[in-house]
Amino acid sequence: MGFGTSINGKTAIVTGSGNGIGRAIAVRFAAEGAKITVAEIEEDAGQATVEMIQQAGGQAIFSHTDTTDSDAIKATIAATKHAHGEVDILVNNAAAFVFGKIEDVTHDDWSKVFGVNVVGYANCVREVLPSMRSQNCGAIVNIASVSSYIAQPEFIPYNASKGAVAQLTRCLALDLAPDNIRVNAICPGSIRTRATDRHIASLGLDPEESYEDFGADSPMNRMGKPSEIASGALFLASDEASFMTGAHIVIDGGATID
Repeated sequence: MGFGTSINGKTAIVTGSGNGIGRAIAVRFAAEGAKITVAEIEEDAGQATVEMIQQAGGQAIFSHTDTTDSDAIKATIAATKHAHGEVDILVNNAAAFVFGKIEDVTHDDWSKVFGVNVVGYANCVREVLPSMRSQNCGAIVNIASVSSYIAQPEFIPYNASKGAVAQLTRCLALDLAPDNIRVNAICPGSIRTRATDRHIASLGLDPEESYEDFGADSPMNRMGKPSEIASGALFLASDEASFMTGAHIVIDGGATID
């Protein structure tokens, strides 16, 4: 039996699961028997994830979710409970990708990146707590980043927000342990996703050369795949990680060893 079998029959909300890492997590969890709510702001992308899961024989619903809007999150949780039952797992993955030097970052940029990447995560945790507390258990997985730990040129707003996610994870783990709710984080390195492609395009770089350059940063000499992050999320969400809370798992091909 694989470690993912312990999420069979559990209910999971995965934010930002219309593409990339979030989609990979939703699809993997569904394949392991979890009932999924695809909580996504982009309806077409979210519905596409639901269709992928259903076509593979899994259970999933779509809920239009803006994680900066508490009312929207409450509606998503209500829809989840109606379709699947109480919430066992929350994966905070929805993210805003805002980069730049300090002189280039506007007030609106700061509001966006922290509103989604930090306050959005906190909003989702706050609203899901009554459901998890009613069962005296729960697993929360925050998608942080190697940017939570390392400095990168012209990444100031993004790195600052992901550093906050790392600390948010630790603090939540302390506060929620008495409720038997575990809170952990994954810190991905360079992963090929739509967000990566958009960042490369914004810089005017050649995609294939960029993939090689990004991959060369790790001893494994390649970029990671969303499915590899999904495997880490699956472990943290499962009962096999029952004695883990406040942890940060780095999945970066060894790029941050030095």
